[in-house]
Amino acid sequence: MAITESDKEKGYSKGLEGVVAGETTLSLVDGEGGRLFYEGIPIGDFIAGNSTFEEVTYLFWFGKLPNRSELSSFSNELTANRALSGELLSFLSAVPKKCHPMAMLRSAVSCLALYDPEAEDNSREANLRKGTRILAKLPTLVAAFDRIRNGKAPLVPKKDLSHASNFLYLLSEKSPDPKFAKALDQYLILLADHGYNASTFAARVTVSTLSDIYSGVVSAIGTLKGDLHGSANQRVMEMLIAIGEESKAEAYVKNLLSQKKKIMGFGHRIYKNQDPRALIFREISRQICRGTKFEKWSKISEAIEAVVEREKPIPPNVDFYSASVLYAVGIPIDLFPTIFSVSRVAGWVAHILEQQKDNRLIRPEVLYTGAQNQRYLPLDARK
Repeated sequence: MAITESDKEKGYSKGLEGVVAGETTLSLVDGEGGRLFYEGIPIGDFIAGNSTFEEVTYLFWFGKLPNRSELSSFSNELTANRALSGELLSFLSAVPKKCHPMAMLRSAVSCLALYDPEAEDNSREANLRKGTRILAKLPTLVAAFDRIRNGKAPLVPKKDLSHASNFLYLLSEKSPDPKFAKALDQYLILLADHGYNASTFAARVTVSTLSDIYSGVVSAIGTLKGDLHGSANQRVMEMLIAIGEESKAEAYVKNLLSQKKKIMGFGHRIYKNQDPRALIFREISRQICRGTKFEKWSKISEAIEAVVEREKPIPPNVDFYSASVLYAVGIPIDLFPTIFSVSRVAGWVAHILEQQKDNRLIRPEVLYTGAQNQRYLPLDARK
């Protein structure tokens, strides 16, 4: 059966494009205007105002910017929950070293639930505590996995480092360069939430059944794992490395366009003119790459953008310039999607809390397009 105009009038939209599926106070994605707001605050204000990921997370979870005392208390709670238990470290040691990092993270969060005595308590108070534990432990899980697969012992989190700085330390065992730590913190802020994106929607669907917060986060991680969502910045960096030199960017892009192939890091389902996060990341990439061995990745990126703008005007999205930022601060390329999770979990938890506050089971209808008026044939009567 073909999809008719009548079906479309009933509200059918492939991929739910343009469909309003719920309400939120967390982030406003203005596709036409190319703007993004967190709780009504323009995204650029957080970067210009030297905000931190911890501050933005507090804003999402509690609906207001924290004062100094509240931020200190919240940061201390995160710090106190960073360490992994012996059971989690044993799990990571048993994980195949060549497994997909997002598969590890998905399973690790499930494992966290097994040892959480509050796992089945769906009260807001318990979910805030569990959300804190999940958000605090994700960077430790990712770093420990990377060290174990490279034959190194996991490190104990430091109590005197910020969320972003601590992660860089756990990866490298070195005191992080302040400008790299700040760049990673800005990355975490800029990716923390984005309306009803696929992974966030998956989390809300899961908890709308009255399932637990861990199940919601696991659903989100599994959704983010896909190439059309969380691994796009990894593919961008792989593209930059394949190009290798700024002078080769134009030919590379034109070749892809001639074959009608997708250029990773360009175009967005909602933003029609520009992704405001991409503009910010372009400047961050310039700042941290300038005068370093990573400068060529920033320059190749700008060369690609210039060719795409000239040949097929599609604006870069958040994944494009964030790829060179993550690479410059020292994140292994295949861990890029896990860093997306480290950031977006702040939004996932906020959306889970919001869904549970005014819950209704998310259960849309589906348009049947299969055969009709068929007859069941007994097995012996079939050819």
